[in-house]
Amino acid sequence: MNFFSKTIITLLVVLMSFFSVKGQITLQKADSTTKKSNWYDNLSLRGYAQFRYNRLLETNDKLKCEQCDRSWGENGGLFLRRVRLVFFGQISKRVYFYIQPDFASSASTTSLNFGQLRDAYFDIGFDDDNEFRIRLGQSKIPYGFENMQSSQNRLTLDRNDALNSAVANERDLGAFFYWEPKATRALFSELVKIGLKGSGDYGVFAFGVFNGQTANKPELNNKLHIVSRLSYPFQIKNQIIEPGIQAYTGKFVVAKDQLSPGVKTVSDLNYTDQRVAASLIVYPKPFGVEAEYNIGRGPEFNKLTDSIEVQKLSGGYVLLNYMIKHKSQFYYPFVKYQYYDGGKKHERDARSYTVKELEIGLEWQPVKSFELVAMYTISNRRFEDFSLKNNRQAGQLLRLQAQVNF
Repeated sequence: MNFFSKTIITLLVVLMSFFSVKGQITLQKADSTTKKSNWYDNLSLRGYAQFRYNRLLETNDKLKCEQCDRSWGENGGLFLRRVRLVFFGQISKRVYFYIQPDFASSASTTSLNFGQLRDAYFDIGFDDDNEFRIRLGQSKIPYGFENMQSSQNRLTLDRNDALNSAVANERDLGAFFYWEPKATRALFSELVKIGLKGSGDYGVFAFGVFNGQTANKPELNNKLHIVSRLSYPFQIKNQIIEPGIQAYTGKFVVAKDQLSPGVKTVSDLNYTDQRVAASLIVYPKPFGVEAEYNIGRGPEFNKLTDSIEVQKLSGGYVLLNYMIKHKSQFYYPFVKYQYYDGGKKHERDARSYTVKELEIGLEWQPVKSFELVAMYTISNRRFEDFSLKNNRQAGQLLRLQAQVNF
């Protein structure tokens, strides 16, 4: 190696050492002024808990509602209806996650307060504003406004039988496509934040597939349910109105452990499960209206033949409400009437129902972290299965709920 080559190599080594040291100094300065952002910095935690008592002024302890609240009627007492924790966050620009367990689930009427998964899903966005996205996992089925409205925001203590009978616990495993403009997505969020009892962000247009056996239940056939929903909020002067229409179709399998000995069924236990519903929401500014109605076909027990058959179903509800703001406190007086005639596919023998019910109540929110609801219920319910025929119960009761938000 000649002198010239040695000189060049020496200069290169010196220059590399210089820039290496300079780079380390620059990096150290940057580290001292700039904090590295990690994906877990965007994670958040919130939740709520509901404490109930349903036995005040009760006139009939045989009046019950299995799907609504298992502390109704005889042997019902103080009851934790929900204890929810929600873990959520935008972990990258186009990926959002949401996981919600409930620690007040009822395994049966004698086993309470079990931990159970409610939601576990991931939103994958197709654009920077996530106006187009797909949701994968266990989540609410986009069918019905009140079904998608969180129990944390809903005025009445339970959802209506007519639309809620479509999907027990409102959820299932599925894949759903959602679309809405950026401004509308912000409006959906605002309707919840400012106390207008919104349903949350489930898109202007939704389309998807799901197992069809309801949440936390295994799939029992190879036929997915298909669902679609179109709902668009718009403003007229000070009032916000949201009309919507939704429908789903599929085959529901009546589970063998939900059948009474002796009840007759089709050989493969597969039943047509189809519905269509219309919704009209006028947000309380200060007067509000919610109205929904659905029709369809599904499995229902027929006491005349002791069999489960595909039968017509129909029903809905109307809710009138008013929002009063006094200083930092909110008051929501409300009246709700509901009607349903049809089966509940997820209950024993696809139990047959006729429901006529009036609810009159008031929600008081003295601070954002605490709510108290008092609701007087006047109910007339026929609910019949293979072992419980000719069963109609009517009565009244005063229901109380305290809710803590955190």
